[in-house]
Amino acid sequence: MITPEYARTMARYNAELNRRVYGAALRLSDAQRRSDEGAFWKSIHGTLSHLYWADRIWLSRFGAAQAPDVPIARSATMIEDFNSLWAQRQDLDQVLIEWADAMTPEAIAGDLSWHSGAVGRDMSKPRALLIMQIFNHQTHHRGQVHALITRFGEKTGDTDLPFVLP
Repeated sequence: MITPEYARTMARYNAELNRRVYGAALRLSDAQRRSDEGAFWKSIHGTLSHLYWADRIWLSRFGAAQAPDVPIARSATMIEDFNSLWAQRQDLDQVLIEWADAMTPEAIAGDLSWHSGAVGRDMSKPRALLIMQIFNHQTHHRGQVHALITRFGEKTGDTDLPFVLP
């Protein structure tokens, strides 16, 4: 289904797109970043905080990070200071890259089981599917943030995979 190289490519894409998105968001005012613009997690800040939360929860399930200490319902407000969120995001992106770099075909095989607080039950799914979910979820929410950033007149630069990575 997927290979370790897929995860390595997507981890690097994620880090670069986060640099671009956060760079553009930092050029906005705090009020703009926190403005409820109708996204699922309301604002740019809320969506980026949720995305950080989600990456931590998924990486914790794979043994690569510590799980967040707040439930999903509070993920949008997990880190209130945007500069702190950006600093922690950069650290987590490095963890994600290191996790992907160490990935083997065996690490992709089989199922992963966990308890989902979001649905309130134990789950088990193929590891490959869950690795794809990490990167798909990032792209989904980062796309929402990109739309909000451009609504405020800022630019992130290219976001298409073939034009982002060498």
